[in-house]
Amino acid sequence: MAGIVFVRTLDLARIVEFYRTRVGMRLWLEQPDIHILRHENMLIGFKHDEVPDRDALLTFFYSSVEEVDRMYHEFTHEATTAPRVNDRYHIYNFFALDPDNRRVEFQCFLHELPPWR
Repeated sequence: MAGIVFVRTLDLARIVEFYRTRVGMRLWLEQPDIHILRHENMLIGFKHDEVPDRDALLTFFYSSVEEVDRMYHEFTHEATTAPRVNDRYHIYNFFALDPDNRRVEFQCFLHELPPWR
C-alpha cells in the first residue's frame, strides 16, 4: 500500500491551487477540510487549520538536472536558493517557499537509485 503525509494550511484553496498549477500535483481525494494531492508515488494531505505546519520540508524529485532547472524557472520568485550540486548527498537541488512559507525542495539524484515504484 502507501502512506500519506498531512500538513496543516491556513488557506486550503490557495495551497491546493499552488501545488496543482505550479508543481503539477493532481487531486487524489477530497474530504471535508482536506484535499489529498498526488505527485507520482507521494501523497500529501492538506488540512485547513488556523495554525499551518511550517516545519515540514516537501521534497519533489525529478529524473534530470534539466527538469529541476525547469522547475527553478517556474519558481524563480519563490526560490530561496539557486540550483546547485550538493556533493554530500550527490543531488542537484534548490529550495523555495510555498504560500504558507513552508520549505519546498526540488531535486534530482546524481546517482543510480533503487526502484521506487
